Amino acid sequence: MHTHHNNALRQENIGERVVLKGFVAKKRDLGNLVFIDLRDSEGITQLAFYKDNDLRSITTGIKNEYVLEAEGVVRERSSKNPDMPTGDIEVDVDRLEVLNTAKQPPLLIQNDTDALEETRLRYRYLDLRRPKLQELMKLRHRITKATRDFLSEEDFLEFETPILTKSTPEGARDYIVPSRLHKHTFYALPQSPQIFKQLLMISGFERYYQIARCFRDEDLRSDRQPEFTQIDIEMAFVDEEKVLDVSERLIKRIMKDARGIDVKTPFPRISYEDAMRLYGTDKPDLRFGMAITDLSAVFKDTAFKIFKGVLSEGGAIQAINAEGAAKEYSRKQIDALETEAKKFGAKGLAYLKYEDGALAGPPAKFLEEEELAGVAEATAAGEGDLILIVADTVKTSRRALGHLRNVLAEALGLIDADIFDFTWVVNWPLFEYDEEEGRYLALHHPFTRVRDEDKDRIEKAPGEVLAYGYDLVAQGQELGGGSMRIHEMSMQRRVFEALGIDEATQQSRFGFLLEALEYGTPPHGGIAFGLDRIVMMLGGTDNIRDVIPFPKTQSGHCLLTGAPDDVDTAQLEALALKKSNHEK
Repeated sequence: MHTHHNNALRQENIGERVVLKGFVAKKRDLGNLVFIDLRDSEGITQLAFYKDNDLRSITTGIKNEYVLEAEGVVRERSSKNPDMPTGDIEVDVDRLEVLNTAKQPPLLIQNDTDALEETRLRYRYLDLRRPKLQELMKLRHRITKATRDFLSEEDFLEFETPILTKSTPEGARDYIVPSRLHKHTFYALPQSPQIFKQLLMISGFERYYQIARCFRDEDLRSDRQPEFTQIDIEMAFVDEEKVLDVSERLIKRIMKDARGIDVKTPFPRISYEDAMRLYGTDKPDLRFGMAITDLSAVFKDTAFKIFKGVLSEGGAIQAINAEGAAKEYSRKQIDALETEAKKFGAKGLAYLKYEDGALAGPPAKFLEEEELAGVAEATAAGEGDLILIVADTVKTSRRALGHLRNVLAEALGLIDADIFDFTWVVNWPLFEYDEEEGRYLALHHPFTRVRDEDKDRIEKAPGEVLAYGYDLVAQGQELGGGSMRIHEMSMQRRVFEALGIDEATQQSRFGFLLEALEYGTPPHGGIAFGLDRIVMMLGGTDNIRDVIPFPKTQSGHCLLTGAPDDVDTAQLEALALKKSNHEK
């Protein structure tokens, strides 16, 4: 057995006999002496082999990533390394055993590696040896432990809910699993434990949590994976305030235990409508300003054809003020910003620069003096400011400017990565109309409770109905979302109907829930936090693959194992399945 990890030895250990084990991080053969940096999951210790040491001949064939066991006496280093916790000492080795050899690794096993991500994922077991990833995995453990400790202290019970479950028609695509015993039927992997945790509330368990594995068959981005982990919570006999309170105290505990950071509670709140109006997104980054300003009133009587046409069609003229950025952005750079705006549906981007005491720019010659003065006043423009304007539908102009706001903040260095701007986005709409499907969709999910004052408007004005829904956002990312739940069967049916789910579909997909709601369901609500996103935030990475031990690529492949893969004909036959002709 080893006596110490490779980060443990200090000057006070000088003279002690120790046994260390680990991987060879680096070997330096200086002729009259050999140094080996021995690495384990905790750190690195330097092994020393001086010229009178008979073991030096063994070190000749040792290469990086060989697995060693070394025994010797701790000595003070003659040349100390202040960048290493063990940089004051070394181990003078008098017993060395090669526990295993290693091939030449296809990537550098150090914090900064030049390997392509494809190589890193193909050899993930080697990539995970890098100290940076080891620290991220330890951070993930500390976050999970803090979560379990806090929720256990708050009298929550940890449950496991089914992985093989029933497909539902709402939300993202399900991963489906064919049943061998029940031919031509399918299970679905859960997108969340939502219905089961509600059933646990009906069962009389008042406080539930789960570190839940979830699955969604959707297009992937840098912050998404086909399988991910949620910190899933549900409570009975509570109101929205209680759910937010418990959630805030959980985040406070995670920040303290995992990173030693104290955060202030309660967290500020902003309504969904204000978030969209001021920042163009339901997950605003509030570490900087640059809020969106509506200029429609300034141009209500304008003769400028573009603006006039947009307003006549019910659109809006909206802008952001990038303070002090006028000289930073050339015409070419502003053209690049216009390209960014067009990615979010904008037809174009106008700009004005406040220089020499006045606003000037391409649209200025078409605008009246009082209109320019109105723009300056509304945006609080000052010398050197850059005003970016989008004239389009309200939704499109907000989305485009919300995106440009983030692009500019990054380019202008306005974002402090050490600030955690935890904010609740509350009072979500219950429904959102989808033009492509020609019907309303649930903005959170179809089990979200309607605000009491809007119950009578579900059928009359579904687009105006607000819900007891809430998201926690920080640093421009959604960390978690939840709601109070519908606990009356009649109300659940009304919401299903507003979503265009007919009675037959309600019964086939959700009949068991509707029946359960008739057996005395308590008021209840909850929330789910994205564990992977919390680790990303606290670990300072924008790539979710850095915080999952064995992730998939953006196209959903596992380069390590080769999944997804073909299966043989016998397996398909057992499931009463066969390949389509074009796949043969």
